Amino acid sequence: MVKKIIMQTYLWVLLLMLYAPIAIIVIYSFTDAKVLGNWTGFSLDLYKSLLNTGAHHSLMNAFVNTVLIALIAATASTLLGSIAAIGIYNLKARSRKAVGFVNSIPILNGDIITGISLFLLFVSLGITQGFTTVVLAHITFCTPYVVLSVLPRLKQMNPNLYEAALDLGATPMQALRKVILPEIRPGMLSGFLLALTISIDDFAVTVFTIGNQGLETLSTYIYADARKGGLTPELRPLSAVIFIVILALLIIINRRAGKEKKEI
Repeated sequence: MVKKIIMQTYLWVLLLMLYAPIAIIVIYSFTDAKVLGNWTGFSLDLYKSLLNTGAHHSLMNAFVNTVLIALIAATASTLLGSIAAIGIYNLKARSRKAVGFVNSIPILNGDIITGISLFLLFVSLGITQGFTTVVLAHITFCTPYVVLSVLPRLKQMNPNLYEAALDLGATPMQALRKVILPEIRPGMLSGFLLALTISIDDFAVTVFTIGNQGLETLSTYIYADARKGGLTPELRPLSAVIFIVILALLIIINRRAGKEKKEI
């Protein structure tokens, strides 16, 4: 009994430590205080001010750039990662382990090392840094995560389904589209969301590949804002909205996955 209470207490303390900062941001997004921690009464003024794009043109530009880069990078990395996962799955055991190890290196590697490496690569190739280089950099570090999301689904799939489809007259492309893709779709969706989140969250790689042509993302905007001595209050409602949207997507996806398992 005592052991159970200790375990439950530990779990709740851990959850509190993880979600308390997010809860604080959400709570203080409903007050118009300029300083976080100073409650001046319930208000939706920060949300209204956030919608006033004229007053916060640079913040909204950074937000739009962040979402656009994340969507492009997540889509491209999902396609590339899914194809790579299928290729890795069909390798021999020894080759599969070797390629899997190589795929894990960018994940284990520090972001700052990845950012410096990509920066030097773009400079050596004479590529002007800006929107394109940031997208390419995000695709580079997001793709391995998609591979790791799709591979387990391939391992769970019946290996005879693809061969059966070929025996029944399907072309390799038709078998891929109608047999393999439906089987790995949950993994692809999980990889897409993971890539989307990682791209939105990234700072170290972005700051090395963003160049000096005026492009800003949320991470670089927040960094520059913090160096000025404080954070724009409208970042609180914006952070709350992003968190709620991602949370809603996760809930919807988990419910759909649960329904699919019940149907199976």
